[in-house]
Amino acid sequence: MDMQFNIVEEPTKDEKEAGRIFFAGETDFLKGVVAMDGMPPADRLEVCFAGRSNVGKSSLINALTGRKSLARTSNTPGRTQEINFFTLADTHYLVDVPGYGFANAPVPVVKKWQDLLKAYLSGRPSLRRVFLLIDARHGAKPVDEEIMALLSSSAVTFQAVMTKCDKLKKGELEKVLEKTKATLAKFPASYPELVLTSSEKGDGIPTLRHIIKTLV
Repeated sequence: MDMQFNIVEEPTKDEKEAGRIFFAGETDFLKGVVAMDGMPPADRLEVCFAGRSNVGKSSLINALTGRKSLARTSNTPGRTQEINFFTLADTHYLVDVPGYGFANAPVPVVKKWQDLLKAYLSGRPSLRRVFLLIDARHGAKPVDEEIMALLSSSAVTFQAVMTKCDKLKKGELEKVLEKTKATLAKFPASYPELVLTSSEKGDGIPTLRHIIKTLV
């Protein structure tokens, strides 16, 4: 593939405000799903947050919604063992899926929720975009590439969101970004704009809100 990957442009002041207002509305935990037959109706636009265990998915969801404990956070990799659905206004689902890769849980349990994750990512008709979180300190790992391949084979668009960008110096971050862009270019379902975030500092949160609000 000959795709050009760039950092997404920052939204305008008005776009930031529209995104802030959108996410300031009602956001609630709907349900945790442990099997495909427990999924809510596919009647809303759906965005999903996926990534390796402990990449910062729950922290990012909390930062987006301005709710400190909407999504559970934990220093223990593999804490999220369900697909968690959150309602956003009356139009969207935000979905937090189990972390993949290393998890502090028995092997059969890990396999069960990894299988559920793959079934969801490849078979949910209302899923508009997967935000694939990548820890900026480490870059994309082989297990990330497995998920990228799954999404590409399922024709599900995914967009890389770099987390914890505040933990690196500029030169270090640029090296990681170049490697990440080279990895993303292998996969046809990858959206050609990366989002740089820090849940702790709030960096990139207005940009991500704008993207989600304007998806159709």
